Amino acid sequence: MWWPPADQLVYEPGRAPQWNPTAGGYTDPETGRLLPSWDDALDLVDADPDAQPVHVVRFGTQVDAKGILAGTKDADRCVGYITKYLTKQAADCHDVTTGRQRAHLERLWQELRHTPCSERCANWLLYGIQPKKARPGLKPGNCKNKVHKRETLGIGGRRVLISRQWSGKTLADHRADRREWVKALLGVTTDADTAPAGGEHRHAWELAKPTDPDVPPLGHRVLRAISERIQWRAQLDAARRAAVPPDVPATDCMTIESGEA
Repeated sequence: MWWPPADQLVYEPGRAPQWNPTAGGYTDPETGRLLPSWDDALDLVDADPDAQPVHVVRFGTQVDAKGILAGTKDADRCVGYITKYLTKQAADCHDVTTGRQRAHLERLWQELRHTPCSERCANWLLYGIQPKKARPGLKPGNCKNKVHKRETLGIGGRRVLISRQWSGKTLADHRADRREWVKALLGVTTDADTAPAGGEHRHAWELAKPTDPDVPPLGHRVLRAISERIQWRAQLDAARRAAVPPDVPATDCMTIESGEA
């Protein structure tokens, strides 16, 4: 990970850079000098021929990675199994019971408290750099991300990282991919809100307000959403059953449909 250096503190939490609205960013508490922006700091890293990555992650020799192909009998079962255990409380893995463990946790927390966790982490101010998309009110040493909290120490907020970090796709891209997959499975070729050639849209979208007279109570909306989800699930299961080849045993079909989630 090619970040600016973060091994030596430039400022202490008690005398951290402060937001200067006139300068449009964070400035040195003594000289008033504007701190370099995140992009400027990355440019300095690129210009340094002796620069070293801040973090290096390598695959271990014991990794036995096995791919899962969409549409196979093991796909849903594996996804459900992984999802089940990734969503468990990470803090339940190890209980702190001894004084030595508590001292270790305290040292680790103190270290990670001032270690930048992301490009937007407020702790970059302690290293003389403005975080990406800096804004007023950042407090170094008090970043709200889960990686700094004792109960989730060292663990990021997302249990499964979105794959735009290695595929270039955003969450919107993944939602579109899932939508296209469902449409293909159900045999839908057009969107309900797509206007025909020379015609008008079937639906007009606007943001509803709770005070609008045609907005039903929250309880009714929740029940309606649950009912729609049940109907969608039933349609999707029916399409899956129809898509299963005739020579696949019935037990395999049941495995696909009832994969643990």
